[in-house]
Amino acid sequence: MTTFSRTLSRVVGVAAASALALGLAACSGGASGPATPDYKSTYKAPAPIAYAPLTGVALAEGTAVGPALSVKICNVFACEPQDGLNQADVVFEEIVEGGITRYVSIWNSNVPVSVGPVRSLRPMDADIAAPFGGIIAYSGYGAQETRDLAVDTGLVNVTENDPAMYRNDYNVAPYNLMLHAQEVIAANAGLAAPAQQWAYAGSLATSTAVLDGTPATSVQSIFSNSSDNTWTYDGAGRYLRTQWEGPDLDLTGAQLSAANVVIMHVNVDEFVGVPRTRMVDSGELFVLSGGKVVHGTWSKAATAAPIVFKGDNGVTIRLAPGNTWIEMVPLESYVTGGTVNIAG
Repeated sequence: MTTFSRTLSRVVGVAAASALALGLAACSGGASGPATPDYKSTYKAPAPIAYAPLTGVALAEGTAVGPALSVKICNVFACEPQDGLNQADVVFEEIVEGGITRYVSIWNSNVPVSVGPVRSLRPMDADIAAPFGGIIAYSGYGAQETRDLAVDTGLVNVTENDPAMYRNDYNVAPYNLMLHAQEVIAANAGLAAPAQQWAYAGSLATSTAVLDGTPATSVQSIFSNSSDNTWTYDGAGRYLRTQWEGPDLDLTGAQLSAANVVIMHVNVDEFVGVPRTRMVDSGELFVLSGGKVVHGTWSKAATAAPIVFKGDNGVTIRLAPGNTWIEMVPLESYVTGGTVNIAG
C-alpha cells in the first residue's frame, strides 16, 4: 500500500470512529451538536401583496378596501376650487350642455373628509359609475329619466336630501353643495370593494406608454369653443393640469395632477334634451404615462362592463400605478371642437 493510501485509510478510520462515538453519545443522552432546524415548521410564507383596485398601488398589509364612491362634480368658475379631486382614484371629464364640462370622480383608496361641489347627473353617468359598484352621489336636479338610469344600476344612490350632504360657506348656491365622503363610506361599509377596471404595470418604467410609446410632454383636450384643458408632464412621473389659462388648483391650493391621462374620443348624442356621451361604444384612444403616449382603441360592451383599453397591436394597455384622469373628448359630430393636440 502506498503512503497516500495508508494516510487516507487512517483519516477514514478516524472519521468513522468519531461518528460512532457521537452516535453513542446521542443515544446515551450525552452532549451533541446543534439540532437541525425544522424548516417545515418554522417557514412562514410572505403575505401576498394587495393592490388598490383603482390605482394599482401596493397597499400596506392588512389594509381594508371599502366600496367605491362616485360623485358628480361641478366644473365652472362658480364651483372653484373643488375639494378632494387630487385624492380621487379616477376622474372622468364629460361634455354637458352649453359646451361646459363636468366630472364623475371616483374615490376608493384615499377618501377625503369632504368632496364637491356636487352637481346633477347626466345620462352617461350611470354607464360610467356602474362597473365600479358601491355608491353614486349627486344633487337632486336633472331629469327623472336620468336619475332612473342611476337607480337601475343597483348602486346606492345618495342625493341632497341625505344627511351627508351640506352647503359650504365659500361658494354661491347652487354651486356649494358638498358631501361628507367618509361619512357616506362608513354608512355603507358592508358594500363590496370595486373590481379592478384596468391592467396596471408594476412601475412607471414598465407601463405600456413608457415601454412602447412616443414622447408626449403635453396634451390639450378641446371639448368645445368654451372648454379645454392641458396636461403637462413634470418630468417626475406626474402630469399637471391647467384650465382657463392658469393652473387648475384644488381647495388646498395644490395643482391637479395625474399619473395617467387617458383621452377617449367619444360619440355624443342627446337624451331628454341634454348631451349624452355614448359609453356603450368604442373609439380612438390615447394613453399618456411617464412623458410618453401610446395610441389604441377603447370599448365598453355594456352598462356594467368596464372600459377596455387596447393598443394598436391588440394588447391590453397597462397603466402606470397611480391616479388616472379620463378626458372623454367629443367628436365633431356634436360640438365645434373635439380635438386633441399632443406635443412631444
